[in-house]
Amino acid sequence: MISRKLSVAPMMDWTDRHARYFLRLISQHTLLYTEMVTTGAILYGGRDKLLAFDPTENPIALQLGGSDPKALAECAKIGEDYGYDEINLNVGCPSDRVQSGRIGACLMAEPELVAECLSAMKQTTWLPVTVKHRIGIDDQDSYEFLHNFVQIVSQSDCDSFIVHARKAILSGLSPKQNRDIPPLLYERVYQLKQDFPHLEIIINGGIRSISDSRQYLSQVDGVMIGREAYNNPYILAKADQQIFASDQAPVTRLQVAEQMLPYIDQHIALGGRLQHISRHMLGLFHGQPNGKQWRRYLSENATKPTANSQVIVDALKLVV
Repeated sequence: MISRKLSVAPMMDWTDRHARYFLRLISQHTLLYTEMVTTGAILYGGRDKLLAFDPTENPIALQLGGSDPKALAECAKIGEDYGYDEINLNVGCPSDRVQSGRIGACLMAEPELVAECLSAMKQTTWLPVTVKHRIGIDDQDSYEFLHNFVQIVSQSDCDSFIVHARKAILSGLSPKQNRDIPPLLYERVYQLKQDFPHLEIIINGGIRSISDSRQYLSQVDGVMIGREAYNNPYILAKADQQIFASDQAPVTRLQVAEQMLPYIDQHIALGGRLQHISRHMLGLFHGQPNGKQWRRYLSENATKPTANSQVIVDALKLVV
């Protein structure tokens, strides 16, 4: 059974398979999520390109975007067949593009439909089925609205509620602004846990460290870290010991970089580019002496057509 005590959030254009492979080297136990993948892309697109991943990435959850129960159920089963450990429904993305497809945060206005979707998914897979949502949308931002949403959706026997502690403003703000401008209201998430003690409640939004995560775990069942885990990935090095009680010593930054080299070589041998992977490694030496030089060297050299793992080796000479 997977643990959701600590996870890295699904982030569009960021948490692809290369980023997840990299993060898994830093923490063996933190649950990782895919970028949101729409049901249409899975059912009618290049399925392997969207869903294939290295087995070492497990535990890993597949986040789906959609609102058609039948399509979501079919995709949940496909995700199970690909080897994912959890299927998650996105009810939190505020972008105009997904709203037009009746996907994401706009679904908070339709809790009965969300419950129907989750029930259909659970009927087709033995995997845990979870939902990620906001605390509200637009002017539907009272605690009563949030409580009602969770009460209705929980009737689907959803396994876990991952709550981004900001409301989503569906018109007038970009997705980036929606991650910063609406205030964080952690108390709403804590109240949910008190009102629904039988549900697993995971908190998300603005969390920046493992030490902070441990404090939140006194109030809720799990913590999801987003941008900080991507921009400063080495914060996860303490996760296995401090969150999951592992007795294994943390991996060093140098070890992480060196362990990426064979993976990079394989990717390039298959026709890939270094920048597909190196862009996720820019923050490895965040806050360290010469960390800016590491970032600059990769940014300037990894995009060259002939760039290979030697670029990483050369960049390491600047920081170790």
